[in-house]
Amino acid sequence: MNHLKGMHHVTAITSSAEENYKFFTYVLGMRLVKKTVNQDDIQTYHLFFADDVGGAGTDMTFFDFPGIQKGTHGTNEIYKTAFRVPTDAALDYWVKRFDRLDVKHDGIQQQFGVKVVSFVDFDDQQYQLISDENNKGIASGTPWQKGPVPLEYAITGLGPIHIRIVEFEYMKEVLEKVLLFKEIGQEGDLHLFEVGEGGNGAQVIVEKNDVLPPGQQGFGTVHHAAFRVEDRAVLDEWTKRIESFGLRTSGFVDRFFFGSLYSRVAPGILFEFATDGPGFMGDEPYETLGEKLSLPPFLEGQREQIEQMVRPIDTVRSTKELTKE
Repeated sequence: MNHLKGMHHVTAITSSAEENYKFFTYVLGMRLVKKTVNQDDIQTYHLFFADDVGGAGTDMTFFDFPGIQKGTHGTNEIYKTAFRVPTDAALDYWVKRFDRLDVKHDGIQQQFGVKVVSFVDFDDQQYQLISDENNKGIASGTPWQKGPVPLEYAITGLGPIHIRIVEFEYMKEVLEKVLLFKEIGQEGDLHLFEVGEGGNGAQVIVEKNDVLPPGQQGFGTVHHAAFRVEDRAVLDEWTKRIESFGLRTSGFVDRFFFGSLYSRVAPGILFEFATDGPGFMGDEPYETLGEKLSLPPFLEGQREQIEQMVRPIDTVRSTKELTKE
């Protein structure tokens, strides 16, 4: 059985695509590599922020469902998303940057022997920076070359997701028996699992939490998390495997930029399994990624209708010089 290759992407919900674009571009220094719409709800933007080339394992994506309520954090949710930075020194840089830009954070802490900084955005979406200083395992991506953050400190990809769950033993069984993760560490109620080559880009933190009420999905919360597989053939293997354990799946879904499979593996926990390719540069050149509204071929015939439903957002950066700070 081909193991999962680590994180592919995390998709969350924002109250404002415009503010979300500003935060990820000008505060976090991640590159908008695709501006498209939710293929299941075409009045909703779907923004993809990633590394310099939109590599699998580097992107955080957002929906902005019109009129959605604010979510609440609790248990039975994918609670926090981590981003990888190259060194411990990078975290010192980010603490100063967050202070200067009024981003709420908890300072540098240690988790499972690795230095981290937890922070939030304008929606109370929960994030963490994690240092790759001594990391071994799946390689990270390439920082956005023309972004506002010096390359030696810039975000390069996704780190571990943090799940809160009431039924920890059940979640452990799903991760270990179905998805072939291994538990490699424990700190109190936090359990660290990894898969494949391991390392920061192939880990999940699971917190047993039967105290908080269930989280309620809305803006400021995660919608789902996705894991990498090589190609469609491997994805089909995973479909059979997941279904053999009695879990329901969506079956294959063609997302144009990658192939997908979805399974709600526990209350509040939706996992996606996604292929590494084709990627984001099939319909846009490298220089102007994310600057136009990109639609997959099966939605191109509805472009006029879609452009009337989603308000324009200026995401042109190729003509601008962003000063590294």
